[in-house]
Formats: sequence, structure tokens, C-alpha cells
Amino acid sequence: MKTNLLLMLLSGVAVSLGGCAIPTNTLETQSPNTQAQNPTNTPIVAAPAPPAIFQSSGDPNFVVKVVQKVGPAVVRIDAARTIISRSPDEFSDPFLRRFFGDSPSRSRPRVERGSGSGFMISGNGQILTNSHVVNGADIVTVRLKDGRTFDGRVLGEDPITDVAVIKIDANNLPTIALGNSETLQPGEPVIAIGNPLGLDNTVTSGIISATGRSSSAIGASDKRVDYIQTDAAINPGNSGGPLLNARGEVIGMNTAILQGAQGLGFAIPINTAQRIGKELIANGKVDHPYLGIQMVTLTPEVKERIDRLGLNVTSDRGVLLIDVVPSSPAAAAGLREGDVIQSINNQSVANIEEVQKLVENSKIGIPLQLQIQRNGQTAQVAVKPAPLPIQKEG
Repeated sequence: MKTNLLLMLLSGVAVSLGGCAIPTNTLETQSPNTQAQNPTNTPIVAAPAPPAIFQSSGDPNFVVKVVQKVGPAVVRIDAARTIISRSPDEFSDPFLRRFFGDSPSRSRPRVERGSGSGFMISGNGQILTNSHVVNGADIVTVRLKDGRTFDGRVLGEDPITDVAVIKIDANNLPTIALGNSETLQPGEPVIAIGNPLGLDNTVTSGIISATGRSSSAIGASDKRVDYIQTDAAINPGNSGGPLLNARGEVIGMNTAILQGAQGLGFAIPINTAQRIGKELIANGKVDHPYLGIQMVTLTPEVKERIDRLGLNVTSDRGVLLIDVVPSSPAAAAGLREGDVIQSINNQSVANIEEVQKLVENSKIGIPLQLQIQRNGQTAQVAVKPAPLPIQKEG
């Protein structure tokens, strides 16, 4: 099979599970705010305010009560990292060297600064935030609402779920109770607290717009998260801050918006963030199961494109493999481009999201039993997941 041709044909609809993700341009992760040192000079386009929301009791002041209760446990995180850039190559020109001599150094360090948010999960200074807030940081500073500042130490970060834990040396700190993101329903009121655009301790409110938004659905195919969607205003600098329910419990960690959209924000469910946070505290890293495949949901549109290539894919449903990473667990098990996954461990799969969930919930080293269709024939293949190779961001 001509893999490059198949990839080109299906570009924009494929998702990687341990391979190279096809990039999209729709998602803007809420990276540390690098333009907020003078917020009064920052042009801000006002979005329509969401309608007022009320707790089931009818109390119109529940947002005030929640903010008073948990606000002190929300922190600002300032991060700085040193970037080494190369100076221009013109000084390698022999003619210029006659006048200026040899350049003593062609590496020019510069410091990149940004800010985000986080929240206390323990009284001894453990803080949850986004991985992209502290990724590659040389210096991390944590500022509390009461004005105190502390040096932060990154205990661990997981780019795959965009969760990180940092630690400050302090005790008897205010904390926020963690809720349960498994029971959320669209329409529930929520509150976001953070430091968007350098405006510390900003509060916004709205509702849960949807739950279970897959990473591929919002253009973040390199992540393994089913996001909470909210219309509460989220902007750069909100990254890592809490999304709260009407009782003041954290039900999500704010992380992303869709570029150019209004009223579309996304948060990592707190059950996911808490699970990853515990592993980071214990081990400093998280190992995710990895197969090494790139795949696409087999829809009538995709099937039509494949038929035009003259490929022998007879199945009308399942998940089509369009690439298998060399030397990966999938390659070792004999999976090939053009195979259609129909079930995993006897659970039928109809789309890439179902495959991602089953793989993410599997155990490294414990074989997964895949039923596939190849050239019109059904076969069983056992694939043993390995730890996902992680590459540091930027």
C-alpha cells in the first residue's frame, strides 16, 4: 500500500495513537500569557456576556460565595525559560571576517516569560496546573492571592494530558475541594477563576456546554483527554486554573479555546487531572500505553476515497489504519496499513475515540486482542502496548 498517498488522501481526518499527529489549525491551547506585562495596552475585544445563572436554590449570590470560599487557593504562576537562538551566518563569510574577525559566539540566549494559573490541592504546597504553563521552565514563581510569592519546583508534567504538578515550600495553605467530573451534565452552572491576560484573580461564569469532547474533535489529536466544554470566558493566562461547580468544587482544569471562536472553552476533567497528578507526585512522570498507529474512522466518505484508490477494504465500519510506525508494538504484532480494527478485547469499535479510550485504559505489557479485517478476511492480532515515547515541547 502506498502510505504517503493514503495519508494525503485522508489528511485532516486522521488521528495518531503513538505516531505523528496530523496538525490542525483550529485549537489554541492557553499557553502562558506572554503579552500581559502591561494589560492596559493590550487590545481586548469584548465578547457578549453570558446570561445570569442561578443555583438550584435560586440564590443569585452563589458565585460570590464560591469565590470567597475558594479564591485564596487559586494562584498565579510565572515561568521563565532560556531559549538559545543562533546568530546570523553572515560572519562565516571570509570577506566579512577580514574586517570583523571570528565571531566569538553564534549562540544568543534570550529569556521567554509567561504566566498561567493553578490551584492548591494540598496544604503543604502541591499545585495542579497545565503542563504547557511550566514546560521547559528554568524559573517558576508562584504568587498567592494574599501577595506572598514562592519559588516553585516542578514535580512532574505530562504533555499528553497537559497536566503538571508544582510544589512550593509552605504549610497551612488554603486548598480547594475536588469534585467528580463523571457526573456532570450540560447546563450545569460553572465558575472559572484565573489570571487571563495578566489580570489577576479574574472570575467568569457560565454553564457546561457539553461533556466528553474528544481531543480529535477540537483539533488536539496529540492529547488524550475527553474535554468539558464551557461558555465561561477563558483566555490566555487562564491555563491551569480551576473550573468550579456551584458548591465550589473543582470539576475541571481550564486549558484551551478554539481560535477565533467565542463562548467555546475547554477544561480537563478533574478526575483525569487528579489521576495524572497522583502519578506525577509519586513517579515524576506518567507512562501512557502506545501502539504506534495512525488511524481514521471508516465513514462512507472515507470509504469512497479509498475505493477511488483501488484499495481492497471491504468493511463499511470500524477504524482504518493509515500508517504503522516502524519498530512499534503494532508493527511487531504484524498490523499493516489498510487493516480495519473492528473490536478490541471483544468490545466493538466504530470510531477512533473508542479505540483511544480502550488503549489509554489498557496496561503496558498486557496484550490487547484486536479483531481486524484485512483483504476481506477476519483475523485476530495480539498487540502488547509499550510506554509512549514522549518528546519535550519547545
